[in-house]
Amino acid sequence: MTDTTDDIAEEICFQAFEDDCRLLDNLLHDVLHREVGPRFMENIERKRVLAQSAVNMRSAGMEGMAELLEKQLATDISNMTLEDALSLARAFSHYLNLMGIAETHHRVRKARTVAHLSKSCDDTFTKLIQSGISPEELYDTFCKQEVEIVLTAHPTQINRRTLQYKHIRIAHLLEFNDRPDLSLEDKELLIEDLVREITSLWQTDELRRHKPTPVDEARAGLHIVEQSLWKAIPHYLRRVSTALKKHTGRPLPLTCTPIKFGSWMGGDRDGNPNVTAKVTRDVSLLSRWMAFDLYIREVDNLRFELSMIRCSDKLARLAHEILLKESESENQHSESWNPSPNRNHAKHHNPHISALPAQLPAGAYLPACTECNDGGSEYPVVEFPGNINRQNGKSSPVRSFLSSSQDSLTKFGETRISTDGSLPSPTSQSSLAGSSKIPRSSSSQLLAQRKLFAESQIGRSSFRKLLEPSLHQRPGITPYRVVLGNVKDKLMKTRRRLELQLEDLPCEHDPAEYYETSDQLLEPLILCYESLQSCGSGILADGRLADLIRRVATFGVVLMKLDLRQESNRHSEALDAVTRFLDLGLYSEWDEEKKLEFLTRELKGKRPLVPPTIEVATDVKEVLDTFRVAAELGSDSLGAYVISMASNASDVLAVELLQKDARLSVSGELGRPCPGGTLRVVPLFETVNDLRRAGSVIRKLLSIDWYREHIIKNHNGHQEVMVGYSDSGKDAGRFTAAWELYKAQEGVVAACNEYGIKVTLFHGRGGSIGRGGGPTYLAIQSQPPGSVMGSLRSTEQGEMVQAKFGLPQTAVRQLEIYTTAVLLATMHPPLPPREEKWRHVMEEISKTSCNHYRSTVYDNPEFLGYFQEATPQAELGFLNIGSRPTRRKASTGIGHLRAIPWVFAWTQTRFVLPAWLGVGTGLKNACDKGYQDDLKAMYNEWPFFQSTIDLIEMVIAKADIPITKHYEETLVSESRRALGSELRLELLTTEKCVLVVSGHKKLSSNNRILRRLIEGRLPYLNPLNLLQVEILQRLRCDVENHKLRDALLITINGIAAGMRNTG
Repeated sequence: MTDTTDDIAEEICFQAFEDDCRLLDNLLHDVLHREVGPRFMENIERKRVLAQSAVNMRSAGMEGMAELLEKQLATDISNMTLEDALSLARAFSHYLNLMGIAETHHRVRKARTVAHLSKSCDDTFTKLIQSGISPEELYDTFCKQEVEIVLTAHPTQINRRTLQYKHIRIAHLLEFNDRPDLSLEDKELLIEDLVREITSLWQTDELRRHKPTPVDEARAGLHIVEQSLWKAIPHYLRRVSTALKKHTGRPLPLTCTPIKFGSWMGGDRDGNPNVTAKVTRDVSLLSRWMAFDLYIREVDNLRFELSMIRCSDKLARLAHEILLKESESENQHSESWNPSPNRNHAKHHNPHISALPAQLPAGAYLPACTECNDGGSEYPVVEFPGNINRQNGKSSPVRSFLSSSQDSLTKFGETRISTDGSLPSPTSQSSLAGSSKIPRSSSSQLLAQRKLFAESQIGRSSFRKLLEPSLHQRPGITPYRVVLGNVKDKLMKTRRRLELQLEDLPCEHDPAEYYETSDQLLEPLILCYESLQSCGSGILADGRLADLIRRVATFGVVLMKLDLRQESNRHSEALDAVTRFLDLGLYSEWDEEKKLEFLTRELKGKRPLVPPTIEVATDVKEVLDTFRVAAELGSDSLGAYVISMASNASDVLAVELLQKDARLSVSGELGRPCPGGTLRVVPLFETVNDLRRAGSVIRKLLSIDWYREHIIKNHNGHQEVMVGYSDSGKDAGRFTAAWELYKAQEGVVAACNEYGIKVTLFHGRGGSIGRGGGPTYLAIQSQPPGSVMGSLRSTEQGEMVQAKFGLPQTAVRQLEIYTTAVLLATMHPPLPPREEKWRHVMEEISKTSCNHYRSTVYDNPEFLGYFQEATPQAELGFLNIGSRPTRRKASTGIGHLRAIPWVFAWTQTRFVLPAWLGVGTGLKNACDKGYQDDLKAMYNEWPFFQSTIDLIEMVIAKADIPITKHYEETLVSESRRALGSELRLELLTTEKCVLVVSGHKKLSSNNRILRRLIEGRLPYLNPLNLLQVEILQRLRCDVENHKLRDALLITINGIAAGMRNTG
């Protein structure tokens, strides 16, 4: 498996890296000495030394001595008590995690210190200009570029979020330790902090005790935005703008968004019954809530910063209008004053009456440029609205109307005054927090209470007038603060409205009082920006204000638009129910032409298809409810509707029809059009057979007049197509999947070009190479020519999300890599195969490889039993790392096993079989037929073939035959061991053939950094594998032993940390 950090594989300073590893190792040793005692530490050290000695012997070619040492290590481990085994697993797992933290830190450190960083915008722009690209063409192409990174909840993130936060704090302390100005006292305090963090790690349970809900997974994605991407985006865009200005003379336009973000968390219902229509609605509203919460904080900072009085006439008029409107509102309240006996209730008062914030906003003392690297170790966790915090899908009670944790309050007599000088909302009053719970059904009682709040506020408003000067007496009114105060007021009202919607409570809707779109929020911000520029204060405009504008342009009012995904058969079942009800027969039994005729006719009609009186099964109702929620939310909140297992044009039109029908019904009920537009419908081609038909399916779709006109009218002439890497790899093997994916993209591009339709390819890549993973830059640069024409969508899954975007610094680097790779692939497309013969060679290798893979995995009756015995596949379900089941259907076969546990299980045993099985046979057959010279030429001249071979070589370098053999000898029935011998022989054949093709003398000779890092982990990784074998053997004889199960799960965590991959 490729390291998660390979995308930023700049040279690291190994001396400094090893110094940090020694520091962390010594501190962990001291903590364990205190926690578990000296006797156990001697035991741990003995096993580490045995493992290190075995590694050294094998490196020196002394295989016999290495085997003796490993047998002694295995014997020692088998004699351990369960308690000692558990502690050993925890100790080595923590060390591997600490080593990973240090490795990431030093990659970031190196990237920060080098003068000319490869793959950076500056580096890439320089190369393009030198290659003959004009500055104007570079600027125009870049500004039109559209890249979207889609975060998914695929269950490959092994670490609890609690541990992830602790790891981030340790990374910050390592960064602080690099400062040259630290005094001796500072160093001592820093060491104490590290000891505290490591002690906290040791005393924290590593295991999730409950499965996460889909909402939990969505919150984890939103925390990535808050803790990292929110800070990284302005820093990344500043870097892009600076490089553009340097090479073209023009900065990046303020609202230009070369990268955006999407999400599947809470929208991916394929095989996950826990993702319901209500979950999708809640997650979408929650994402909006968090967006407004983050914007409120940023506007607070801006109000403090923009204290200047000089402004444009347009801004001055707007500020004056706002103040007059507030003054009139106060007078109206004063004239109708009617004191209420209940003084504990207060109507929300406009927060911008006081032009100066009453308290310094958090972080306002920091310059904007430090936001990506402020050196802090604290990541506040947002307190989300109440009914979102649930494990079993049941709503929690209304919690004092859910006042935000960010609005700290101070006492003023009996009245609480917020940090911005305003009187608080009733939602923050204690009278509602305790016994005054509001029943959802009693909306009349709610309206009565609101009236009471309003009446009591009249008196308070008059009292406040006595404390503040009148409008014309206020000294130095600052127009920017007045305007931004109005912005904050709307933001807070919008956030409050979302909280009521999340609680399923009635809420008033006055469009003028809320922000519905990002354009509405951008308007006053851009006005402030233009005012500062016109007054000669451009330096101020390009600070926090420009950063906020760029955040709004990038994240909008939803942070990440939510994609919906469902399997194609579920849509057929829904249409079956409808056609049966209408006495039209069964839709699923019709041939393709009849389906297309029916769907096209209905799409052209203006009446709804689904009768309102229809009664359907629960599964069908859920599908229809999902389309209804999609109609209510619209394209302003949602992204694409992805159809998994798509195989025909009718699969796409079926979704278009169900979507149209739901929008007609919802708009009829609302009495107005649905919000936003229709969702993009994206077919996902996953299996090898579906990939082979992808081009013809798209061609058939675009030949239908209604569909082509729909694409042009509603989606700007843009067709999106998704290709899946995981299931194709499990279906036919990695090599065949890679080649079929390449051809499928060529076919889709050709089909769209025939009809003059632009195409965006959506890559469903996993984290591991067995599921299409690998370095992003390498992957994009090896796509077929013409498949990346300024636009790209790609998934980032599970542990990769945290690894690539968990820290602002790594996130900036990853965003830059995506940007430059897409730009290069657009302006200098990768080379195609030089001659037709190369395609013939690929077909030969692919056919032989696929046949061998399928005959082993699907046709050999012994393989399933071998897989189940030799790997911890059955036990992976205890990890509680995802909300969805590990199988699509209730079957024990490999066909219905999801790709993630399939790859995950083989990664644990260090066999990593899915990434190489069949490749050696295919390459050897090609060499035997006389294609060896052609293969070498293909490797040197064809980027796609070179990247495929390099990734396979990287995987084989992480495989370990002695370890896999130990799993087999201990756990596998003797009758099946012959299969294991054949598989190991295939691995050796693959290694030999890959080295022949690449011309390398040994594995990873072109990536010495990776090889050295892998070797450094082995003294801790190898004992964990031997311990896992021992625990599996015991657990399979005592399946109800929960302590054994915990020990096994901790070894799984540790091995995943050492391999730097899960599934």
